[in-house]
Amino acid sequence: MLAFEYGKNLGLAFQLIDDVLDFTGTSASLGKGSLSDIRHGIVTAPILFAMEEFPQLRAIVEDGFENPENVDLALEYLGKSRGIQRTKELAMKHANLAAAAIDSLPESGDEEVRRSRKALIDLTHIVITRTK
Repeated sequence: MLAFEYGKNLGLAFQLIDDVLDFTGTSASLGKGSLSDIRHGIVTAPILFAMEEFPQLRAIVEDGFENPENVDLALEYLGKSRGIQRTKELAMKHANLAAAAIDSLPESGDEEVRRSRKALIDLTHIVITRTK
């Protein structure tokens, strides 16, 4: 069960940071076009959080992003919101839950087990600080 909790929360943290990077990363570092998700009509956590702050953004989202003006408007609202920050905070929460799952495993005197546990916890930090 702890391994499941680790994997689930690490995966959620990874995806949330991926959502942030779609708005803040560059095409070269991401390996995909920046704003790829929104241009494909995929509404991710940063936009959902922005919609909580700016309910008028919902109409733009419902209208779709085929119109480049809607993309620009959504980005304008996103820039005024805490959507990116709240997404990062949620990713951190999930990364911490993943690390806590590893910390909850029984202690071991085996050095290899200790190194493996440290590597799994280190991975939670890598996931939330990545830039690609």
